[in-house]
Amino acid sequence: MQRSRARHPLLPNLDESIVSAMLQRAGASSVDDLFSDIPPKLRLKRRLNLPEGGSEYAVRREVQARLAQNKTPPGSLCFLGGGVWPHYVPAAVESITSRQEFYTAYTPYQAEMSQGMLQALFEYQSLMCELLGMEACNSSLYDWASAAGEAVRMAGRVTGRKRVLIAGSAGSQRVDVIRTYTEPMGLQLESVAFDPGRGTLDAADLKKKLSDDVACLYMENPNFFGVIEDQIPGLLEDVHRAGGLAVVGVDPISLSLVREPGACGADVAVGEGQPLGIAMNYGGPHLGIFGVRDIKLARSMPGRLIGITSAVADPNRRAFAMVLQAREQHIRREGATSNVCTNQSLMAVAAASYLSLLGKEGFRRLGETIISNSHYAARRLSRIQGLRSPHFRGAFFKEFAVSYRKAKAEAVYRRLARKGVLAGYPLRRSYGLGAEAGLYCVTEVHTAEDIDRLAEALEGAV
Repeated sequence: MQRSRARHPLLPNLDESIVSAMLQRAGASSVDDLFSDIPPKLRLKRRLNLPEGGSEYAVRREVQARLAQNKTPPGSLCFLGGGVWPHYVPAAVESITSRQEFYTAYTPYQAEMSQGMLQALFEYQSLMCELLGMEACNSSLYDWASAAGEAVRMAGRVTGRKRVLIAGSAGSQRVDVIRTYTEPMGLQLESVAFDPGRGTLDAADLKKKLSDDVACLYMENPNFFGVIEDQIPGLLEDVHRAGGLAVVGVDPISLSLVREPGACGADVAVGEGQPLGIAMNYGGPHLGIFGVRDIKLARSMPGRLIGITSAVADPNRRAFAMVLQAREQHIRREGATSNVCTNQSLMAVAAASYLSLLGKEGFRRLGETIISNSHYAARRLSRIQGLRSPHFRGAFFKEFAVSYRKAKAEAVYRRLARKGVLAGYPLRRSYGLGAEAGLYCVTEVHTAEDIDRLAEALEGAV
């Protein structure tokens, strides 16, 4: 490993004499000794293909030129969804989250010293409980997938059972994360079919697979195809009769019009908070929502709970405190029920700010705009020869599947991208749709002109 002998004004540890002194103090003969645990076959045997350092201006120009090659909104029209959606982030939300009290705070380990952050997280929890119809919500996880994985693990611990039923209409990437989280526990995942016509969960297949060894059912509403599960209360009752827990994943924006999971009988609600005032950010950081309907489950819930009390010196003065985090490994070591020792505090503040700014009426109007735009888009695309829009008959919110009679989904996706339109996320063959299909997402940011441009581009792509 070669190093410059010249001193660097900003990176003193590149100086050879300083590196030698540190190695001597550490008892190592070379920097390579510090990586001895990594097998030699996995190490790079050459120097990195990077240019020599340049001036700040030259480096900035080079980085900007590379970034300009990315196809991103608003330069490209984006109709992609599936877990990260194009929504408008109000300027007020960005202003609040950029305040240094929030922006520079990592997470409140010494909780009582961060009353402002604790109050913001308490407000977030309260808003989430109201939105989801849950009794308790934690102060956030990383994303929907990790929240779903934690929920299924929790169901396995609480029930002591090993079988987990997963809706076949759930997002495949989230299912992959659930499998990663649950495999060490010995939980066995089993898929439940969905109706190929309506796109909703197959109630008959669920009943056939339910038994007294099922820990939980994980399903999504709306599901990965954007289809609303209109029979969800009955499905969850069947799960409860078998003694299992019902875990429901949601897009929180849909709750502006769709019944909240708590009202449908869900024991655990998880979801992705990204639509609530958080930019797409190339896939993160985002926000994992996690709530429970029965307060008894709170002690088994991963993450942290913020509570409100009064100050000892002045009973009339409110005080906020972290009241529960005992299931994390930095507290309980190997006895922890989760390895989550942090959260997305800043993202939770963004979500709380977003919901507070919109209010109930504004939130409902947002949902009405989204469902109006998405249904207009589905009707507009249905006029294009060579495709079926929407593919499923079930009612949908924001997202819908479009199937192609002759074209390949991957090819359609790439042709659209070359025209500056990001749309038609290819659906895996593992979903068993019986046709090539793509997933389309339409939100409040899309105009009629945008949808017409999508249709025109799609006509030339199929």
